[in-house]
Amino acid sequence: MGPRKNVLFIVIDQLRADCVFGDLARHMEIPNLRALMADAVTFDRHFSVVNPCGPSRASLLTGQYAMNHRSVRNGTPLRHDTPNVATEMRKAGYVPMLFGYTDTAQDPRVRHENDPALRSYEYPMNGFHEVVEMRFEMSFPWRSHLINRGYDFDTYADVYKPVAPEGRSRRINDPAFYRAEDSDTAFLTDRFLEVMPAYRDANWFAHLTYIRPHPPLVAPAPFNDMYDPASLPLPRRLDTPEDEIANHPFFGPTIAAKTPADNVVGFPELAATDDTIQALRAIYMGLITEVDQHIGRVVQFLKDSGQYDDTLLIVTADHGEMLGDHHSWSKFTVHDAAFHTPLIIRQPGNVARAGTVVNQPVETIDITPTILDWVGQGVPNSMDGRSLLPLLQGETPQDWRIQSFSELDFSEPQAPTLWEQALRTGPSDSSLSILRDGRFTLVEFAADLPPILYDFEAGGDSVNVADRPEYQADLARMSRLMLRHRMKNMDHTLALVSITPDGPREALRNRQ
Repeated sequence: MGPRKNVLFIVIDQLRADCVFGDLARHMEIPNLRALMADAVTFDRHFSVVNPCGPSRASLLTGQYAMNHRSVRNGTPLRHDTPNVATEMRKAGYVPMLFGYTDTAQDPRVRHENDPALRSYEYPMNGFHEVVEMRFEMSFPWRSHLINRGYDFDTYADVYKPVAPEGRSRRINDPAFYRAEDSDTAFLTDRFLEVMPAYRDANWFAHLTYIRPHPPLVAPAPFNDMYDPASLPLPRRLDTPEDEIANHPFFGPTIAAKTPADNVVGFPELAATDDTIQALRAIYMGLITEVDQHIGRVVQFLKDSGQYDDTLLIVTADHGEMLGDHHSWSKFTVHDAAFHTPLIIRQPGNVARAGTVVNQPVETIDITPTILDWVGQGVPNSMDGRSLLPLLQGETPQDWRIQSFSELDFSEPQAPTLWEQALRTGPSDSSLSILRDGRFTLVEFAADLPPILYDFEAGGDSVNVADRPEYQADLARMSRLMLRHRMKNMDHTLALVSITPDGPREALRNRQ
């Protein structure tokens, strides 16, 4: 019998990278993530390949670019036969346990029209065993927990309203009505720690997914006001929204689509003042510190139960959050803050690399192939990502990518979005692709819209230089690289299968 091999795959929703390493991290209290980073390998150029939540998790768990799985919006079905980390881990003998959610819209071709799974985009991805349901728009177990603990609320939305002390009006940084020990983050962690002790003698795979710091931005005490808004740096932005919009027509609807008021419940008239913005940023950071506290509990459980050195431990996020940068909120944009996410991997036996940082560009689609590679399970040709095990060992494959690639669909088939209305686009051309190298970022649109080119040695993502004569050679080079990248990564599900007189034969996509 070989060595024990457990996998704990933790995803934090809407966590931008610079809260873990970067400018905002200098203001953060995240002792447990920092301790894990000192004992693991951190990837500082890790990007989500698509936004928002549903598409990003589809790519994260299938290892596919959105251009191949095409579950490009919350509510867009994922094909039922798409291989994913759960289906492939079952082939390796694991029961893929889900503590949380995958935000997977189900394929209506294989379900009856009355199936409740076709009424919500938050159902589990095929192959997972849902141990604890913790979904953003449902969360029935957590609601029951709150009711059983004596909390009284009329509607689920009331759970996300801050509560003011008696005698004064509510403020956005007032605490949630539940205690910290009863928060959604605490509840999910408690359930994980209640279930897992019995699995210590068997190889296991668990996917633990925290909703926070995803809005609505409300936090239980003491996390609601643990950060002083006045001490935090202001967002990275030009002087006015109009200055941002002047960079490209895309940014008009982007700034209009999400406002500070959309990040909280019960404050529809909230103005985008600096005081409001800083208060929201402080709550967001407090929610991250709360998640950090509970990740510390999970890591301590692994150590106390003797499983820490048998467990591949991965901590990442599905996507980022603008948090007021460029006068924008949420993640429906092209800027790095919406796509750049932390990735921390502790691989058992990799003590020599503890505390190191990998600078090569990696993507969310690489995580599933890494898990499969580590447990010895083959990686299907359908997966566009590659195993990170060589990089974890300090070795860079000769053909490793030199760019990162992301996509965004800004359409809605049932009702035109602000982007579709402003840009006069439709469902088939309301999309964009992003290519980043060490210096430039190129954004190309499916519609007949001008490209965006950022030079991070001259103005960064505050200045679009695509129309400047001195950048035309760089624009052409990046455009060719993007085209080649898309051509090389077209769907490989059956592309390397040959039907022969001896039956079907399949070649491996990434020959080592």
